[in-house]
Amino acid sequence: MVTTDTASFLSVSGTAAGGESGGTGAPSRAGTATRPDPPDRGQKPQESSRGSRPSVRAPIHDETVNTRESETALKELASEIEARAWDLALAAVEEGLVDDQIPSLQRLGQLGQLGDVPTFIVELARELVDPQPERLRRGSQLAAQARDHARQREAYGFAPREIVTEFLLLRRVLWRFVSERAAELDADEVLVVERRLNDTIDRLVTECVVGYFDRATSELAHEARHDQLTGLLHHQAFVQELDFELERAARYGHGLALVFVDLDRFKEINDTLGHPEGDRVLQRLASIFRETLRGSDLAGRMGGDEFAAYLVEADEEAGSRLLGRVHDRIDELIAQGELPPGCDLSAGLAHFPGEAADSDGLFRLADQRLYEAKRSRTD
Repeated sequence: MVTTDTASFLSVSGTAAGGESGGTGAPSRAGTATRPDPPDRGQKPQESSRGSRPSVRAPIHDETVNTRESETALKELASEIEARAWDLALAAVEEGLVDDQIPSLQRLGQLGQLGDVPTFIVELARELVDPQPERLRRGSQLAAQARDHARQREAYGFAPREIVTEFLLLRRVLWRFVSERAAELDADEVLVVERRLNDTIDRLVTECVVGYFDRATSELAHEARHDQLTGLLHHQAFVQELDFELERAARYGHGLALVFVDLDRFKEINDTLGHPEGDRVLQRLASIFRETLRGSDLAGRMGGDEFAAYLVEADEEAGSRLLGRVHDRIDELIAQGELPPGCDLSAGLAHFPGEAADSDGLFRLADQRLYEAKRSRTD
């Protein structure tokens, strides 16, 4: 599953990022600045030979001084990361463009390539000196921004793997930046920085992955209940919703109206104007129902050129009033050239509880009245 693969990917990347600086590729532009020695820290130790890990200063045994200097070192490092957030984000983008590690970046301008990455770097810097797990708890502002970033990346055509890779490359860039300053930190400080960077990036990646799957799951659930062409509920989903509303209407003593319609001359439209035009007529009729129904009412495509709608807390005349609005809108669209001349519909109405006690009874009665209305048009 993605969760396991992502965790494995993060673990491997974290190990690679924490290795020698020579193993992370060409140095980024963000890591070229040299930082002056902080006050009272003594002389900076001589760096070891090329390719070896920089030496670290000997531990200070005075616990009070060590804690104070440790906090100062982390604050200085965090301040430098925050100040260089834009450059570090650009370095991460450059990493993504190398060997097409993130191909989708090629299609974007610089601002699009950066996205929210500079903001994430600033938050990472704050976590170094003031770790606050609540910053990335579900529902927090930063967690929401991570999910929005993932959704925006997906809208730009990023694959899920590219979204995760973006954060893994950011970790590599940040760790290289820290490694170049490792001589100014003792061993414990290096471990603290590594752990806090990794933990925060892991949480960002988790939020992005969860956001992606939340959206994908929501879309799948929507598609499972809705007609692909019109976007209305399909037959089974509509009947399920109708049954629920009938139970509620019976409990509270409300009325409910069912409207069952069928397009007239639809076969003729398909045969003379073509099936694409027939599809467009169906989509336009679905839009008319959405425009004319109240927010509490629902419409569905029952199949072919048949549609249905139910109106909750409705009297016996509510269905007729709805049909009047629908017919008026159809006439307007014909006059505007958005529907073919002669486009119209026939309808059958049924009302709960006076005429039928359940959905089957309502549909049988409405279908019978629809057939009678259609036959009267052909006579």
